[in-house]
Amino acid sequence: MTFGDILRELLEDNNITQKQLAADLNIGATTIGNYIRGFREPDFEILKLLANYFKVTTDYLLNFQSGVTKNHGEDELLRLYRSLSIEQKDLLLEQGKLLVRHSLKENAKFSNLTQQNGNSAG
Repeated sequence: MTFGDILRELLEDNNITQKQLAADLNIGATTIGNYIRGFREPDFEILKLLANYFKVTTDYLLNFQSGVTKNHGEDELLRLYRSLSIEQKDLLLEQGKLLVRHSLKENAKFSNLTQQNGNSAG
């Protein structure tokens, strides 16, 4: 995923226009458009401004894996989690636990079926 793709996704997820972002950060709107289209890359100061504005890391913006997370999906999940209220975070965690339990049950069913089929084949 390119920097421009990530920036576009952040704008869409936060329902912010390029023009609004440009005004909020005192950057030219065409500059934001050029970032999104991949014609320009931000300097370090702009990168830090964007990270602070969207409450993400510069690693996230650059799609760089420093080893703290395993992939962009984990970074995205962490970013989304951090943007939630305390109540929403609790709800998301409970849903995640349910999903893990369901996955474990499905894996156990599959394992039992595989063992049964292996025993009946012999």
